[in-house]
Amino acid sequence: MFLPTTADELKRLKWSQLDIILVTGDVYIDSPFVGVSLIGRVLLEAGFRVGIIAQPDWNCGTDICRLGEPLLFWGITGGCMDSMVANYTAVKKRRLRDDLTPGGKNNRRPDRAVVVYANLIRRYFKDTKPLILGGIESSLRRIAHYDYWTDSIRRSILFDARGDYLVYGMAEKAVVEIAQKLRCGQSIQNVRGLCYISSHPPQEYLELPSFEKVKVNNKSFIRMFDTFYQNHDPVTAQGLFQQHGQRYLVQNPPPGSS
Repeated sequence: MFLPTTADELKRLKWSQLDIILVTGDVYIDSPFVGVSLIGRVLLEAGFRVGIIAQPDWNCGTDICRLGEPLLFWGITGGCMDSMVANYTAVKKRRLRDDLTPGGKNNRRPDRAVVVYANLIRRYFKDTKPLILGGIESSLRRIAHYDYWTDSIRRSILFDARGDYLVYGMAEKAVVEIAQKLRCGQSIQNVRGLCYISSHPPQEYLELPSFEKVKVNNKSFIRMFDTFYQNHDPVTAQGLFQQHGQRYLVQNPPPGSS
């Protein structure tokens, strides 16, 4: 079966409410080559009711409401590509075509799609279930990072999107563990491959230079990236944290391969 994308499809499946809703900047293609479809299938196989909102109309905000509200969490991705790369050439000209939009016309994916979709959900669903960011756009922007499009250092996307959590890298194991723990009412902050915002950093984690430092000091940015790069191996990597103002971006070690 295809994952439901409309209220009518939910009715045909006799599902009154979904456990998880995945929001993506791509058209829904049921293929193992499409990350959001793979994640949806993995969750479905694990026993969760999953639906996909593909390319919601951000100008008509109520389109984000088409599947209702999930019982466990929202999963948000910009799609198979960073939305800024999908929308602009290297010389910052608007792309006319998008191969992951019906008809190939580039008119369905907003700039900084993860931020747009997360804020749409916040607008129409007050005090909703956790917003969990994922996909390449979130993974690449999970700590303070250089943004080519504005020629500036931007803070973690978790802050701009007002997300609750972020899963990075190959997240199949992480999302299933998250869904299982949320269904049982358990904390998910110890899940490997997860980032979150905290008022206090974990004592045993390594500290990255703060966003405020790397924004103005190139050497601090280099030190930050070196520590970040050295902690990707699932066997040896340590957890990391980075101060952003009065709060901290916390990155758990990456998931293991077993």
